[in-house]
Amino acid sequence: MLGQYPHNIDAKGRLVFPTKLREELGDSFIVTKGLDNCLFVYSEQAWAELEKKIAALPMSKSRNLQRFFFSGAASCEVDAQGRILIPTHLREYADLKKEVFVLGVSGRAEIWNADRWREYSEGVTAEAAAEAMDELGF
Repeated sequence: MLGQYPHNIDAKGRLVFPTKLREELGDSFIVTKGLDNCLFVYSEQAWAELEKKIAALPMSKSRNLQRFFFSGAASCEVDAQGRILIPTHLREYADLKKEVFVLGVSGRAEIWNADRWREYSEGVTAEAAAEAMDELGF
């Protein structure tokens, strides 16, 4: 998944999900709390793989991760207008108001408060990306 898509959430918490990302995620996918106060969006297959990886960890190392990702997760289905309903607790966690950005981030999508995304993305420099690539051996 690639790209960034500005969108609006309506008063009922519905978001038109970008067509290109829906094509990769399917008509039903999982939305949960993510890092950096955004939401993570996984296809059902990717979610099952994540569950397996976390379940394979010792409970002493995985319990906080399980609680963080699984307790607030919601299955979202795309309606006839291409919208999903984001539950209130997830909108509050990510401080989603009217304007949001939906990002394609390789194996998942992310939903960000627009102001927070702009602030975050301005802080990511080419030098920081180059350092990360060096550390990963690229």
